Amino acid sequence: MSSPYGDTDAEGSPLRPSPTLPNGDPVKPSRFIDSVNCAIEGIFWATRTQKHMRRHFLSALVLLFAVLFLRVSALEFTLLAVSVSFVLFAELMNTAVEVVVDMVSPEYHPLARIAKDVAAGGVLVAAIGAAVMGYLILSHYIFPIYKEALAMIGTPSEMGAVVALLAVVIVVVILKSISGKGTPLEGGLPSGHAAVAFSIATLVTLNTQDPLTSILAIILAVMVSHSRLLLNIHTMREVVFGAATGTGITLLVLMLFRFMK
Repeated sequence: MSSPYGDTDAEGSPLRPSPTLPNGDPVKPSRFIDSVNCAIEGIFWATRTQKHMRRHFLSALVLLFAVLFLRVSALEFTLLAVSVSFVLFAELMNTAVEVVVDMVSPEYHPLARIAKDVAAGGVLVAAIGAAVMGYLILSHYIFPIYKEALAMIGTPSEMGAVVALLAVVIVVVILKSISGKGTPLEGGLPSGHAAVAFSIATLVTLNTQDPLTSILAIILAVMVSHSRLLLNIHTMREVVFGAATGTGITLLVLMLFRFMK
């Protein structure tokens, strides 16, 4: 049906022309395969431009290899797959919200910030849920292996623990003096807080021989190390080097004490 103003629908209302791209292609694909291609392009774009999306995909890849190595059941694999898919979905939605907010409100606006924060909160909730699911499923497979590894190292003596912690402090002071950067309690290579925190986490792990306690101690050490980054006191390189120094020196001293018995 047509009118002096152009084509009309069955009710006589003028039809609006379908929006098209500069090359003439329709904005909204009409074929299923074109819709799938658009979806894939969206995933590629988010992965290419968003570092968190790349990290989620990398974590999913590591989890996949862990699942294959541990030989989890079909039901457990399904639950893990759903959890990972939900995290990726939440990150994609978060990216979409950010793009739309930036397009609608290029300048700073409190409501724009709230929209982005709420979308990011959705990703955090999904990630926490996936972490809980992963812990409940994988701990039954990983904890026995972890316990055997801790048993091979053995429980350190009280004297060995004290000497190991003091050795870490002395090594940190020497390294800070050599690098000539920062002060004893702030800045410089390596991070003293990270070194001591991971040394204590290592001692707690070996003394308790309990995987859950070990994980909690390591999380606390990571939080201490992360605080040095948030305060702009240390760089990532200094924090990582400090963590490696604290863990390595502690293990070395404890192994020496064990062989000297």
